[in-house]
Amino acid sequence: MTRETAYTTDIAIRSDPVDVSRLQDDIETALRANRFSDKEIFGIRLALEEALINAIKHGNSLDPAKKVHIAYGVGPERFDIRIMDEGPGFDPEDVPNPTAAENLERPCGRGLMLMRHYMSEVEFNERGNIVVMSKLRNGSK
Repeated sequence: MTRETAYTTDIAIRSDPVDVSRLQDDIETALRANRFSDKEIFGIRLALEEALINAIKHGNSLDPAKKVHIAYGVGPERFDIRIMDEGPGFDPEDVPNPTAAENLERPCGRGLMLMRHYMSEVEFNERGNIVVMSKLRNGSK
């Protein structure tokens, strides 16, 4: 997480899944204004939902006293977002591979897999309570 990013919006939401769709709608409006394709927007919305719900449920344990802090920027060539929860963090390397035969019927790991699939870059801080994701426009994963 060494690259400097110019985030133009910095907000905090409650640890309530209801706030996720409002944020996704705001981001989608900005993506459309920057001419991201429907396919790119679909993938970004899905990755956002996974990251935000993970922060709310797993990071903040649905604690209404805790917030999820989001900073993002949308430009003509890329979308960048940083999501930080107030929880203890986790090690993404410890999350089981959801495509391994022994994990096919377990729900864990699918969100991370989707985030990595739809976004161009996905990085976590050392503590594991911040995820930084980017989507490069027009064909870059």
